[in-house]
Amino acid sequence: MAEQKPALVLHLVSGGDPLVFTLRADDVPELRTQLHLHLEHGAVETVHTAEDRAVIVNFAHVAAAYIDDLQRQGKVFGLR
Repeated sequence: MAEQKPALVLHLVSGGDPLVFTLRADDVPELRTQLHLHLEHGAVETVHTAEDRAVIVNFAHVAAAYIDDLQRQGKVFGLR
């Protein structure tokens, strides 16, 4: 089984291609549980990337956000 590469995918309200940030594996569980709150409240949060960079995200400008595995093949929603 291939090593997982978790990433935060952000689709901005303004459209365009999504922004993709690789995540530190240790941060994924907490971010997964808090992500819906960040979106609901338009929070400004710092996300730490796998490259040890801090990215400050203003979720008020995000239409959709989810955590995905960059190693996953067949990236079609609803199919496994």
